[in-house]
Amino acid sequence: MPTPQFRPFTPEHADRVASWPRSAAEAVHWCGATEYPVPARMILDWQPDTDVVSVLLITDGMPVGYGELWIDAEENEVELARIIVDPAVRGKGLGRALVQHLLAEALEIGYADVFLRVHPENGAAERLYRTVGFVPVDPALAREWNAEQPHEYTWLRYGEPAAASPDADKS
Repeated sequence: MPTPQFRPFTPEHADRVASWPRSAAEAVHWCGATEYPVPARMILDWQPDTDVVSVLLITDGMPVGYGELWIDAEENEVELARIIVDPAVRGKGLGRALVQHLLAEALEIGYADVFLRVHPENGAAERLYRTVGFVPVDPALAREWNAEQPHEYTWLRYGEPAAASPDADKS
């Protein structure tokens, strides 16, 4: 496997990233998209948010993975989000490399918590996240965070579960 490189997302790769979900269900699991195929404009619309850092995983000069960090200074946390790998290269450890890179970037920011959410039907992703150190949040907290979500996500926190404030908001 070539050494993966990581670069900031650039707009010319939106079509490529948008093409990676292989089904409407996979699009929902990845980013909650209700349109399939996922339109490139959706990926472009995510980019202006100043609290979002978008990353491309590159091998052999081509983007093969995409993920985001959602930085929430007010809540003192970072969420890993919208992580996807090109189906043509899945199963080669690139998803793990992408998650580990995003996690390292999140930890470097220095906030108290690093979270992610995963669609409960995306077992492969959840297994990967658990192998790099993510653990489920308290079920009551997950229910609270899911109250405003379009799906009942499985919420994971990096490292040992820490007590979270009961008024935490995940929208």
